[in-house]
Amino acid sequence: MTETEIAISAEGVRKSYAKAPEGTGLNGFDLRVRAGSVRGLLGPNGAGKTTAVRILSTLLEPDAGRASVAGFDVRTQARQVRRNIGLVGQYAAVDEVLTGRQNLVMFGRLNHLSASAARNRAEELLERFSLSGSAARPVGTYSGGMRRRLDLAASLIVAPPVLLVDEPTTGLDPGARQEVWTAIRDLAESGTTVLLTTQYLEEADRLADRISMLRAGRIVAEGTPDELKASIGDDWIDIVLSGAADAETTRVLAAGVASGEPRTDGPAHRVSVPVTERTRALVELVAALNDAGVEPEDITLRRPTLDEVFLRLTGDDHVTGDGGAVRDGRAAVPDTGPDTAVRDTGPDTAVRDTAVRTKAVRTKRGTP
Repeated sequence: MTETEIAISAEGVRKSYAKAPEGTGLNGFDLRVRAGSVRGLLGPNGAGKTTAVRILSTLLEPDAGRASVAGFDVRTQARQVRRNIGLVGQYAAVDEVLTGRQNLVMFGRLNHLSASAARNRAEELLERFSLSGSAARPVGTYSGGMRRRLDLAASLIVAPPVLLVDEPTTGLDPGARQEVWTAIRDLAESGTTVLLTTQYLEEADRLADRISMLRAGRIVAEGTPDELKASIGDDWIDIVLSGAADAETTRVLAAGVASGEPRTDGPAHRVSVPVTERTRALVELVAALNDAGVEPEDITLRRPTLDEVFLRLTGDDHVTGDGGAVRDGRAAVPDTGPDTAVRDTGPDTAVRDTAVRTKAVRTKRGTP
């Protein structure tokens, strides 16, 4: 990729936190994102995903290394970076008392659009994100998915070429996640470069053109979803049994054809077996089960999932594939809270830090 094709770049970026368990948020972080693509930054809590987004959005100073967004250095050209990005945090930061339309008009005015231009842009975005029918309702009546779509719309008031999205579906139900995924995919198809951080494997698989796997502050693997799945070599045989006894027998028999440790899901009575020679392994396993008198309810031969890729490459099962809670781990990066300062924000920034936006809303209402 040439430099003109690169929308986001990071080289050797480091950031340490004295009070973090291991002291480091990023530890030699490298990243190159092609313009117009969706890059998934995948990792468990504490891997450094939010730290990376804060540095790329100029909300946090790196201790070492270089990073640029839209061709501008995050240290020396912070104002130009902010003019070219939209930032969506982990939680929707729209005002619940105002209507959806009023929120977007307000953000337009805060970004120095004229009153008529702000209204026109608000209507365009309401239509684009399928919110026109609820535009006159207070945001407090919106579902979680609608709020996140409105938050995405607010980040695009000035049509930035780069959008940084930090765990956009945290806490949302499956239906709301689907709404947000559709909105992000539509943005990518319109030419916006999207950097998406997530701990949900399905989200990365569905949305990202390429995925960077982050662990302990550095990238440990990178590629398209298919490339990453192919990189570990193994296929998988999934066997669903009628009870725990058959599942245990199957696990023991499966070890004879497995290329790695079989995995069991006790409640589902399912055994998953990594194999290298898929056809031979399947035939041998079926024969062994038949000889043992075990009748599976279902047998599936499949390619590996991102969950299995991540586990193989990192030895970490903290990332979840089902949209549920992360099974273990706590954030190694301390939360700086809603009062995070924005350095040299300037009048024409597209970055919407929570504290800045909250103050703007209060000013709009005439409260201190």
